[in-house]
Amino acid sequence: MSDNNLNGRKDQTAVLDKERVDSETLASVTVETPDVTPQVKEEVVKKPKKPTGLILAGLGIGAIAAGTFGYHYWQYTSTHQETDNATVAGHIHQISSKISGTVTQVLVNDNQEIQAGQLLVKLDAQDYQVKVQQAQAALENARRQAQAAQANIALTSQTSSGKTTQAQGDVSSATAAIATAQAAVNEAQSGISSAQAEVKLAQAGIPVAQAQVAQANANLEKAQADYKRYQNLYQQGAIPRQQLDTAKATYDVAVAQKTAAVQGVEQAQARLASAKVGVAKAQSQLAQAQENVTNAQAKLAASQGGLQQATASGQDTTVKRSQYEAAKAAINQAQAALKDAQLQLSYTNIIAPSTGRVGKKTIEVGNRIQAGTPLMAIVDHDYWLVANFKETQLEKMQPGQLVEIKLDAFPHHTFTGRVDSISPASGAQFALLPPDNATGNFTKVVQRIPVKIIFDQKSIQEYATRITPGMSAEVSVEVK
Repeated sequence: MSDNNLNGRKDQTAVLDKERVDSETLASVTVETPDVTPQVKEEVVKKPKKPTGLILAGLGIGAIAAGTFGYHYWQYTSTHQETDNATVAGHIHQISSKISGTVTQVLVNDNQEIQAGQLLVKLDAQDYQVKVQQAQAALENARRQAQAAQANIALTSQTSSGKTTQAQGDVSSATAAIATAQAAVNEAQSGISSAQAEVKLAQAGIPVAQAQVAQANANLEKAQADYKRYQNLYQQGAIPRQQLDTAKATYDVAVAQKTAAVQGVEQAQARLASAKVGVAKAQSQLAQAQENVTNAQAKLAASQGGLQQATASGQDTTVKRSQYEAAKAAINQAQAALKDAQLQLSYTNIIAPSTGRVGKKTIEVGNRIQAGTPLMAIVDHDYWLVANFKETQLEKMQPGQLVEIKLDAFPHHTFTGRVDSISPASGAQFALLPPDNATGNFTKVVQRIPVKIIFDQKSIQEYATRITPGMSAEVSVEVK
């Protein structure tokens, strides 16, 4: 029962008491009237008196009824808490567009019952279809670039491997050629040393041979002089033939020795010339060997350059792999862009998020809307009550307690429900400007605490489509 009903009943009781007092006063005044005519007094005397016992019985019955009513009222108020400050609440889903576009179809009307997932509004999808096609083309391009990068990896890897093998072979060959040329240089240097030794030996043999020639000349001159003298002496018969022959033999020996000595000088000179030729040849061989070394070193440098290029080709393979990874990342990016474009295209169909009824529809065909523009609201059939009880009424109130509900829209039907929860703060605390009680002029005001009450579904089964959020209600919570 509401606070107003209680006040009304109190007022009725007061009116009844006043009427009873007035009637008793009127009766006493009528009986005690002194100045009346005899005829009137006789009529008064003849008038039958009201039975006092009946009046007292009526008063007793009224007192008993009032006491019974008061007892029941006291018993009711001690086990129930009431308030008429209650309203029906529910889920109101605001429908808006996630994208900008032009409305081409509106498929629902005001107050229409709809189901979750039902199509509500269609927007012009041509621009978003073009974006989807562009995203698909970009994805295909990224995939082809990734395929080309992957093929380049294989080709570069094979080319780099072949170049590396060839360069390593060239380096090995150049190193062997350098070793061979260095050995030839060493051999040529040894030949030069040997030829120079022969030159020195030949140069030393020439003076000896020349000395032998000079000695042979001296011996020849002496033998020739002796032979001529012995010839003169033999012609003169001063010496025998034997001494002349001996002198001639000595002369012939001297001639032979001179010839031999001259030949020795010539041989020494020939050996010197031959030794010089050997030195020149050895020097030529050394120069050739040194040139071979230089060529082999140049070839080694070129081979090492080729090896470096082959190594660089390997690094190029790494670069190609990086390009391939970048291409795969581009594929992922293009796929994300395609999904985004497809998602934007799907937003051209605005669907209902829940089952309910359409309200506050403001959209019409041909409207140009922006993202976030409110189009309509959907009120679903999940209702509850928000009852604002005084804080002094919450002492015994707990979740789960039974509730009687009277809606102003259906005054002849009583609904039932249960207390679901009690708000963590008063309504004033949730206001935009909460009151500040620390200002020095504080006035104590009884606060209202919102209490959520859930309908019993069986009690609203026939009224589910007629109950709407915002309806006023009176609730009585059984707190015993």
